[in-house]
Amino acid sequence: MSTCAAIAPETVREQVCALLPLPAAEVAAEDNLIALGLDSLHVMRLVSQWRRAGAEIGFAELIERPTLAAWQGLLGAAPAPTAPTPTAPRHDPAAPFALTDVQHAYWIGRQDGQPLGGVGCHAYLELDGDALDPARLDAAWRALLAHHPMLRARFDDQGRQRIAAQSGCAPLTVHDLRTLDPASRARRLETIREALSHRRLAVERGEVAGLALSLLPEGRGRVHLDLDLLVADVESLRILLRDLARLYAADAPPAAPAGWSFADYLAAVETRAAPRLEADRDYWRARAATLPAGPQLPLRQAPETIDRPRFRRRRHWLDVADWRRLGERAQARGLTPALVLATAYAEVLARWSAAPRLSLNLPLFDRHDDLPGAAEAVADFTSLLLLEVDCATPRDFAARAATVQRQFHADMAHAGYCGVRVQRDLAHLRGGDGFAAPVVFACNLGAPLLDDDTRATLGAFDYMISQTPQVWLDHQVYEQDGALLLAWDAVEALFPEGMIDAMFAAYTELLTRLARSERAWSEPAMLPLPEAQRRVRSEVNATALALAPRLLHAGLFATAHREPGRPALVDGEQVIGHGELADAALRIAGWLHAAGLAPGEAVAVSLPRGATQVAAVFGVLAAGGCYVPIGVEQPSARRARILERAGVGLVLDAEMIAQARAHAPLPAPVAVAPSSPAYVIFTSGSTGEPKGVE
Repeated sequence: MSTCAAIAPETVREQVCALLPLPAAEVAAEDNLIALGLDSLHVMRLVSQWRRAGAEIGFAELIERPTLAAWQGLLGAAPAPTAPTPTAPRHDPAAPFALTDVQHAYWIGRQDGQPLGGVGCHAYLELDGDALDPARLDAAWRALLAHHPMLRARFDDQGRQRIAAQSGCAPLTVHDLRTLDPASRARRLETIREALSHRRLAVERGEVAGLALSLLPEGRGRVHLDLDLLVADVESLRILLRDLARLYAADAPPAAPAGWSFADYLAAVETRAAPRLEADRDYWRARAATLPAGPQLPLRQAPETIDRPRFRRRRHWLDVADWRRLGERAQARGLTPALVLATAYAEVLARWSAAPRLSLNLPLFDRHDDLPGAAEAVADFTSLLLLEVDCATPRDFAARAATVQRQFHADMAHAGYCGVRVQRDLAHLRGGDGFAAPVVFACNLGAPLLDDDTRATLGAFDYMISQTPQVWLDHQVYEQDGALLLAWDAVEALFPEGMIDAMFAAYTELLTRLARSERAWSEPAMLPLPEAQRRVRSEVNATALALAPRLLHAGLFATAHREPGRPALVDGEQVIGHGELADAALRIAGWLHAAGLAPGEAVAVSLPRGATQVAAVFGVLAAGGCYVPIGVEQPSARRARILERAGVGLVLDAEMIAQARAHAPLPAPVAVAPSSPAYVIFTSGSTGEPKGVE
């Protein structure tokens, strides 16, 4: 148990209940708070809140027993909190400092020559609203760049970052499209989107973000913002938009302290994490041997053959009613909406994957906002978690989601060892094949990307796309106005045409069923094949034909009559025609008939592979018999058992075949019913006793 500064039980209740969707009076001391609607993001928020109050508490301790009584006991066990002692910055503001694990992965991936690399981890969005004054917006943009240190960051070729005195970002770009006709304006807006949405910013020169404004007719405008995620996570993007709106509307200074230092923050987090780092590392290394890689999805081309990956976004809005019902059904089963979404995503991935066990790559927005200045700062606070999901055995959806949630909580307790490090360890352990988890689930539930004031000033969220180096598919989730945006950003050239569309449709249909049907939770995820695939499979499998009954050997003799010289067999350098093979078979049939073979009687064929063996088989059939192949290498005892069980009276071996091939041929095959047995194949059987299959 951690040693905590005491926090009054009433305060704990008040803070927890403020995050729940029901009145505080309805929350009992021993109720499972997860079942009541608290999710992992809420727990992380409470951790930060209580750390600011002086409590040394962690996610692992809270999630182990998620009840008010347990948390009140943990938080009320120590002396009253004391104010943290301010510490002077430990880092020279002008000196370079190391990248985080995630930043380093982004930095490596943006280099040329990396599989699915050569692109920045980059976000682009558009906001549509009333026309903005260009000069005023440019002034707000410059103030924003000057205030947030990470917007002045530069990244050197040794993989380090430093904060420059001046930003390397360009001033506002203005596109006046007011006089263009509608078609020309639409083309220009598309050209701007194409130019900005996938660009690799020159972060080595401090170009980490860009802002543009398109002036449109009827007093409208569009804001274009793009951002390299080396310097910001999703929460930072929300802060940037909010601060830009405030600077534009009222020249209000951002809430983050101007002198905040990311380097000092990282040093403080490292110190805090040090006591648990070894245990967290050992947890992941213990799982290394069995942790599955990412989904093994069908690919149109190898990732290393794509020089400049181009992402395309697919999006779907789960409306207010469906999103609310989905959350209520999840809560009734003690599940968080985030893990329900992750489970549905994994079910779809597993349906298309070659292996049903897979790992999802989950970004964790691990901002320790109890540390001075961090709550309002702009930086990339992201960590990664590898979440294992096993869909090998069909299970009802609620049970699957509960298993995934338990795994997530167990993993979160050891999230101090970043998933980037886990992947490095696994790549080292597994050698040449390495380890890849290129499918991402980024859940951004909680605060909307745009608050009301930001939207009123800059405009409404209209379009967004992101790309991440070395990622195949990135699923992002956002809430806005009570609805849920589900977005998939995929490398289009990587996958077979139509596949991602089919997967996305299956995913959104599954979530809609879960929102609208209680039954969907108590049965395995129903993921039917897309209509196009069903149609192709039906066409391929439509093999029913009206065929008249016929004998197995009839084709040989019919072809021998029509085209006796047509090749039937190639045996070494010898080519045997249909006529020659039919003659050999009829001579063997004549010998068998003269030996007294009755129709349907079994004849053993024990000859080496080759033309003679084939002629013997057809000879037995032409004589009206049923052949029983026996390998020439079979032990004598086993051979005897087969002959006995099959009721064999005649054996065509090397000695007998010489006599048979010299016999006069039958004029034609013996007529037998098509239902007569043609052959019996013997297998060993599980007990070693030969078993015949007719």
